[in-house]
Amino acid sequence: MPARSAPESIPSTEILNTLGEFIASPPDGTPPEVVEALARMGGNSADPLPPLLFFEAVEQSPIAISITDAQAIILYANRAFEELTGYTRDEVLGHNESLLSNNATPTNIYQQLWRTIQARQTWSGTLVNRTKWGGDYLAELIITPVIDRDGELKYFLGMHRDVTKVHALEGALHQQKARLETVLDAAPVIVALLDSAGRVILDNQEYKRLLGELQGREPAEVLRAALGEQLGLDPFVACLEQGRAFKNIEVSLDIRGQSSTRWFACSLNPVDESDASARSYFGESMPGERRLLLLANDITSRRREIERAHLENLRARLAEQQLMHGMREALAAAVYQIQVPLNVIQAASGMLRDGVGHPEILATLLDQINESGIKALATLTAALPEETREAGVRVNVNKLLRQVLELETQRLLADGIVVDWRPATLLPELNGHKNQLRAMFKHLIDNAIQALRESGRANRELVLTTRPLDRGVEVEIQDNGRGIASEDRYRVFEPFHIGWRDRRGRSGMGLALSQEIVNAHGGSIEVDPDFTGGCLMRLSLNAVFADD
Repeated sequence: MPARSAPESIPSTEILNTLGEFIASPPDGTPPEVVEALARMGGNSADPLPPLLFFEAVEQSPIAISITDAQAIILYANRAFEELTGYTRDEVLGHNESLLSNNATPTNIYQQLWRTIQARQTWSGTLVNRTKWGGDYLAELIITPVIDRDGELKYFLGMHRDVTKVHALEGALHQQKARLETVLDAAPVIVALLDSAGRVILDNQEYKRLLGELQGREPAEVLRAALGEQLGLDPFVACLEQGRAFKNIEVSLDIRGQSSTRWFACSLNPVDESDASARSYFGESMPGERRLLLLANDITSRRREIERAHLENLRARLAEQQLMHGMREALAAAVYQIQVPLNVIQAASGMLRDGVGHPEILATLLDQINESGIKALATLTAALPEETREAGVRVNVNKLLRQVLELETQRLLADGIVVDWRPATLLPELNGHKNQLRAMFKHLIDNAIQALRESGRANRELVLTTRPLDRGVEVEIQDNGRGIASEDRYRVFEPFHIGWRDRRGRSGMGLALSQEIVNAHGGSIEVDPDFTGGCLMRLSLNAVFADD
């Protein structure tokens, strides 16, 4: 439709002022109906408001206002309209409101808008509009039909404001909510937020999964009962009414259809929400409702590992007791059998002293001694526990050393020993006998601790170093203790050699066994002859295979 230009006219202000003066003192002969109709524009016929006031109120309104005819041709636009759209009044008068349209608004929205206002009903909604400079903005729009005295639809009054920032804030809020839900659903922990009545108002996927496993029973109530039995009080009441928090309370649940007990570590925290009422706008807030945050971590696998470790420890202790009992019985039998040749030896010795010993008699006695000795040796040999063959596995030497250090922590602290741990950043794993290597490292570290203890030094240091080799790993165990004399560098590896001042409880087999384990791994062990100020034990380990 071709745009029509606004006709030249007398300024609106002058017309409105003249109309106000006419109403205030109408000329003689003016029909009273005209005066009454004009006076109604002011609301109070006895004291009518000047028409200029209505015009200025619309003109100065901070909301963009436009008036169109029945075909949506713009007849009037206020200053806020100009500021928001970028168009001057002269640029939009005589043009259709579609001048502001943006193709981003779906067609069905415009169709629904037009049907509504043609039915003489007010339409409100949001459109994507475009400014004069091509920028897009969200317009919150209200269009009201204007009906004349004869009931004819003559004009439309449109008011809209820019809600782009509000939409951006709402989008950010929805995005933040989506992120929060994603994090909660991805968390491997049961999370639920409960209101003051104990009803769940927010939960995550782990909570819903447990709800399914409980076959419709509310997990919060099930955990509440288990916690109450554990603590001897109602934890939800204590948390909601007294503000108490509970951390990592372990409870067990027997779930129907599952063969084993499930374990959960539960935490309860009170959460005070802020007052969202209108009164709180200026800071005069009332106490908000208290919520309860329930966290439950499934620790079933950890509990099973603890129970398995406990059973393994118990099994090992029982096996050790049985072994000790068997060794006691074997040693008692050996002692009994050794007593026989000792008695024979005593008898033969007495015969020799008395000069009555006959060679044949002495030979018979010696045969008896030999036979009894063989029996005693066989008994002792049978009492030796059978050595179990350990399969070769992938071994991380750094990990084994850390485990031994953890086992020795109490002794190291008690003796005031400072450990300087220098592991290689990248250390290749090798095939080896893990338990043998762990026992070997413990022998060597025990020796270093004993050497530091006997040295009497105030500053005691233990340095552990690992480094990679071409086909294996090198380990150095260094201490600033009493050291090893040069003439004893090889003797210390002999069985039953004891070089300690305090020999109690020492078998002299630690380094001999260590050398045997190193040899089994195709390596070597030595005392560094050039190191002074203590002892430096250097060993290399190579890969072994499962059958070695």
